[in-house]
Amino acid sequence: MNKKGFIFDLDGVIVDTAKYHYLAWKKLANSIGVNFSEMQNEQLKGVSRIRSLEKILAWGNRELSESEFLDLMSKKNDDYLSFINTMNTDEILPDVPKILNYLIENEQPIALGSASKNARTILEKVSLMDKFDGIVDGNDVHNAKPDPEVFLIAAKALNMSAEKCIVFEDSIAGIQAANTAKMISVGIGDKAILNEADYVFTDFTEIDTDFIDELIKK
Repeated sequence: MNKKGFIFDLDGVIVDTAKYHYLAWKKLANSIGVNFSEMQNEQLKGVSRIRSLEKILAWGNRELSESEFLDLMSKKNDDYLSFINTMNTDEILPDVPKILNYLIENEQPIALGSASKNARTILEKVSLMDKFDGIVDGNDVHNAKPDPEVFLIAAKALNMSAEKCIVFEDSIAGIQAANTAKMISVGIGDKAILNEADYVFTDFTEIDTDFIDELIKK
């Protein structure tokens, strides 16, 4: 049987933790007198925590000492963790389990490729930990997307070449990372934003098993 490596981002693909990031970042920004909109939050998707805070400071024309910077990053993470600690299986996005289970039934290796340092905690909360053959998160990588490092490490974890991997992503930075790695990119979200992806679906309810079969055969 043909085998491909299926790599999934976490936030906005498997679960919708974007709303929790938004709430935590908004609280942080407001605490230092910076306005923060949902549109700005879109620009932080798939971006590391350090880079995200740098962007917020730039938007607000603010400067912080190193200790203040580290303190704020820690506070943001504490707020975010308090949100994700309430997560359960209801947080899994529609039809994600259907696709994961189909891949498992067809013996296709699956990895997580996420910038989140809390990925393992989230997977445990939503009872999906056992679906993945490899997990690569923010603790395992040095370079944020659009650098392809996270996906290349995930491919290695699955013993697959990059060319045989398919990436599911909701951010343009993630799509660019997959394309740079020479992997097939599947965007989950808005076609206008994710127009660099090989395929784009609004969510997994639009993905049928025939499409998965087609990817496996490629």
